[in-house]
Amino acid sequence: MPSLTRRQLLHTATAIAAGMVLPGCGWTLGEVRPALSKGNKDELSLFTWESYIDPLLTETFHTQTGINVTADIYDSNETMLATFQSGKGAIYSVIYPSDYKVAEMIDKKLLKPLDHSRINGMENLMPEFQNSVYDPANRHSVPISWGTTGFIYNTAALNPGPEDWEDLWRLQAQLNRKMTLLADVREVMGATLKSLGHSYNATDPTEIRQAYQKLVQLKPAVTTFTTDAWRDRLLAGDLILSMAYSADAVRLIQENPDAKLRYVIPASGTSLWSDTMVIPVTAPNPDAAYEWINFMMQPSVAVGVTSRLFFATPNQAAFDQLPAPLRNNGSLFPPESVIQACERIIPLDPKVMELYDQYWTKLTSG
Repeated sequence: MPSLTRRQLLHTATAIAAGMVLPGCGWTLGEVRPALSKGNKDELSLFTWESYIDPLLTETFHTQTGINVTADIYDSNETMLATFQSGKGAIYSVIYPSDYKVAEMIDKKLLKPLDHSRINGMENLMPEFQNSVYDPANRHSVPISWGTTGFIYNTAALNPGPEDWEDLWRLQAQLNRKMTLLADVREVMGATLKSLGHSYNATDPTEIRQAYQKLVQLKPAVTTFTTDAWRDRLLAGDLILSMAYSADAVRLIQENPDAKLRYVIPASGTSLWSDTMVIPVTAPNPDAAYEWINFMMQPSVAVGVTSRLFFATPNQAAFDQLPAPLRNNGSLFPPESVIQACERIIPLDPKVMELYDQYWTKLTSG
């Protein structure tokens, strides 16, 4: 399977591209299919990020359960939520929202409460994933992965390299038109807020305005805002640095050991994200959904996902079985001292988010 990213958070109005079929995976991008019959117990439709599925995963699940999997992919939490709010999400029995979006979906009554008696292995979750702020006691969601946000850069082209968010501005002349930032308002604004000594989740309008003004200074050096298209350009030498998620960066480094790439978790702290599995209230096949969640909770399956796709697993039993090079990879599983400086992105008041979005539109347009 070709190298894929953890997610494509493109914050645009036309976020789903139509009709793209990813061969061999049984999944599509943006194709709106007819709703499944609730009586069809042998079909499971997932709505997920691009790189959470590979052929081995779906084939193994089919072998174990006899259930065929079709997965459509979305490029942002916003796109996923808009699909459900428009009534077009009724075909999906499992979706993969990020942590802060789970809280919003619970508030909007879009998720089924989980019957924990039907889920095996919840006790295997690491303690910090058993009672989250966004979903206490995991009543509506099961964590499937976690990671950090930082930057990946070419050490041959930039030496010494950056160690913190502030270095993007310090090295602006060297990085001019040779760097990309994520296409995500909360991540980019959050990182800039962090560089100013504020919280990733700042709500003070003055602090938010300061972050916007600082980004305006950096924008001339940024070639584009993207969460996906940087990979090939970084390998080709067209880029020197890209803001990226840890899973994407680690995977690219592992697959290109001669490329002289390094992933950096900013010293002042960054976002600590996690993605989850949930069952929407409109799920046509909740029985198959529980089958999928139980399958993904198997330590051997989680080990395979981490080994092939380079997602940090929240499953302690799986972590204990990982090869030592993966367990000891500080980019994938950072030490506690690094994690202590990180923050989770949390839902913000709609009026505060409106302010973020206004600045984001001004920053990224034109």
